[in-house]
Amino acid sequence: MTMIVPDLFVSGPPEHGVVRYARELAHAVSESFETQDRLTETPPRRVESRDGVVRGRPLHVHFTDRIFGSSPDQAAASFEAMATIAPVSVTVHDIPQGSDGAASLLRRRECYRRVVSSARGVVCNSFHEVSLLRELGILAPGPDPMVIPLAASPPVPGPEVPFGHDPVVALVGWVYPGKGHREVVDSLARVRGGAEVVALGSASEGHESDLSVLARHAESLGVHFRATGHLSDEELRLWCRRVAVPIAAHQHISASASILTWLVAGRRPLVIDSRYTREMLELRPGTMTLFDAGRMDAAISKALADPASTVLDPDVDTAPTLTDTVGSYLRWWSTIPW
Repeated sequence: MTMIVPDLFVSGPPEHGVVRYARELAHAVSESFETQDRLTETPPRRVESRDGVVRGRPLHVHFTDRIFGSSPDQAAASFEAMATIAPVSVTVHDIPQGSDGAASLLRRRECYRRVVSSARGVVCNSFHEVSLLRELGILAPGPDPMVIPLAASPPVPGPEVPFGHDPVVALVGWVYPGKGHREVVDSLARVRGGAEVVALGSASEGHESDLSVLARHAESLGVHFRATGHLSDEELRLWCRRVAVPIAAHQHISASASILTWLVAGRRPLVIDSRYTREMLELRPGTMTLFDAGRMDAAISKALADPASTVLDPDVDTAPTLTDTVGSYLRWWSTIPW
């Protein structure tokens, strides 16, 4: 089988999770050419704008409508424009869901339908996401998308910061409605454990006012809440090791880099039970504690009383790693009818 590796499109706000993942994967794919003695083959180029797309040369794109245009229609048009220049494969992120609201769901569903229909091959990060696409009627007849889970780096040892030292319940990533911050604040108000809620990140673009509303809501309940703002990788890892309760409380999750961030820091986060999180727990046994959304109070109380329960066992395997993921993409790209 001929090895075909497309150029890799990496464009958008560098701090955005999808852009960051695309960049990490592109770097790892390029590295594989050096470490696996494939120097006689043409390594993939990293393409940073539509102007850099070479006509007729295969291209892989990580797509979310939220960074491809100011509206779902514009985002789809931008992707389609690239697909007219070169054959494109795509990894779809942030799959439309009912939680988008009726009007937004219709616009985003049509956007993703156009993207999927324009691509030569489609990757989802979970079987749950494939089910979402099928339930929304986005998938055309034919093979289902390839499932390649988000890669997890092995837990990074050190620095010597005590796990669960600070009485903090923390969530990782952008602050926006549905991410679970409000629910965690409400839960802590009922628990009355003396801990504070910290958002390890800042407001998602366009949701700055939501952050202010959330802070006022927490204050009205007597709960101390704050957002750290942007953190460097090392600062984030230090925070992740120190807090008593790591939690991922997304109300409608389809794939989560936030959960993986906790794993890299050596934590076993509390995660709301869902079709997606059950799939991830089966993929990586022992890496998270699932709880029913209606029993968040009990889950937080238990973790505050025993922060050690939120620390990963050193023998837990967090694979698939980035190396595994690169291998999956390389094999898959070679099956695509470019």
